[in-house]
Amino acid sequence: MQIEETGLDGLLIITPPRFGDDRGFFAETYSAARFAEQGITTTFVQDNHSLSAEPGTIRGLHFQAPPHAQAKLVRCGRGRLFDVAVDIRRGSPTYGKWFGTELTFENGRQLLVPEGFAHGFITREPGTEIIYKCSDFYAPETEGAVRWDDPDVAIDWGLDSAPILSGKDAAAPLFADLDSPFVFEATP
Repeated sequence: MQIEETGLDGLLIITPPRFGDDRGFFAETYSAARFAEQGITTTFVQDNHSLSAEPGTIRGLHFQAPPHAQAKLVRCGRGRLFDVAVDIRRGSPTYGKWFGTELTFENGRQLLVPEGFAHGFITREPGTEIIYKCSDFYAPETEGAVRWDDPDVAIDWGLDSAPILSGKDAAAPLFADLDSPFVFEATP
């Protein structure tokens, strides 16, 4: 398993090995034992699977606040997407900074998004599927969001036309108005 740091404390790119032959490949995308060997001890309790029919669909930037904060392990099941995480932990040296990476079915990369980050993605191909594990159950009463096109965060989504958004994402609050429920604690 290859692990890459992103420059944002706790946010990691994980690429599991693939074992292939003329039939295709096999990959162990998650193993609590293998992750623990690398110091990653997050317990996941829920799996989510999302399909976006059209390229240019943005979902996010979302988070759940304590006591139901979620870490996520995100991968692309089909197609191609640009996955983004924004540090919203008060006191973090990278507060308000973002990191993005391309996740595809072909590259097999995953993004480990710890608690204290807003998460979102944009699809690059039709029929793109995102599959992700969560460390807590969905709790709508703790949902929060940051506007996808916030000028203070300034994410480069690589857009060449207007994105496809939900009404909720289009109306998300600005980063400057965020009263973050998260406080930075450095990863040991």
